[in-house]
Amino acid sequence: MPQDCWSHGGACRRHFAGALDWVGMDGIEVPVRFDAGDGDPQRASARVGAFVNLHRPDKRGIHMSRLYLQVEQALSTQTLSADMLHQLLRGFLDSHKDLSDRACLSIRFEHLVRRPALRSNNSGWRAYPVCIEASLTGDDFLIEFGTEVVYSSTCPASAALSRQLIQDQFAKDFDATAALDHAAVLAWLGSERGIVATPHAQRSIARLRIRPTADTGFDLIGLIDSVEHALGTPVQTAVKREDEQAFALANGGNLMFCEDAARRIQRVLDADDRLGDFHIRVEHQESLHPHDAVAYASKGIVGGYRGDRC
Repeated sequence: MPQDCWSHGGACRRHFAGALDWVGMDGIEVPVRFDAGDGDPQRASARVGAFVNLHRPDKRGIHMSRLYLQVEQALSTQTLSADMLHQLLRGFLDSHKDLSDRACLSIRFEHLVRRPALRSNNSGWRAYPVCIEASLTGDDFLIEFGTEVVYSSTCPASAALSRQLIQDQFAKDFDATAALDHAAVLAWLGSERGIVATPHAQRSIARLRIRPTADTGFDLIGLIDSVEHALGTPVQTAVKREDEQAFALANGGNLMFCEDAARRIQRVLDADDRLGDFHIRVEHQESLHPHDAVAYASKGIVGGYRGDRC
């Protein structure tokens, strides 16, 4: 038996000394109440990560049960807000006064938002993922939240190539020296020969991370509305024929590369003074290629998200 172990049970007294960046729990299951900006808090099932650092190399571990109980008490009884999360993190540190001087928290859940159809009187639910992250170091409190907007993107280059093929087909089917018959042209446009090629489009995702200014809350619905309006082609819920036709029209009028989409979102977020900083990742899941087209954008402030590719 080694000298640094007890003779009974073989339990080892030696442990590795060293400060640890973060210690805690991830995936804590807890209900949360979230106001998306419409004044109607919804309850959702969340997964929570709760952590503190361990700056005492001579201490074996932290008090994880204290973190768990504080998370359960705060999140299951109060509506999410910056002040509440600040107090929760302060509670983490107060309960670990001799062990920790930094605390962080992450909350992930989905929030349901009812979205109207484009033309009909129908509507349906969209589940938007929400991630809220907060940290406290001394008196330095930082909070951010994120979500995703799913939309359709039609390639401008592919649309131009398709139009060229349609022109070529028209030149083959109609004699340039003969007078055009309106009815014949109209019938041709409604046939398969009148649309011999279609541009490629793909489901696309805009992933957003926001650092709100003080006391602005989590206006998820306002953020979604502004981004979806800027893009013009968010995915739909309830769809009848008139809605599908309106969606096709919206795609034709909103041709965009990933660079275009990122700049559209950047422009609308930059004009919102409630946002202290933002990070955008646009992903066009290509139907032409096996890889995706991706663009990043940010507010570009010193010390902010600029250059961040996470």
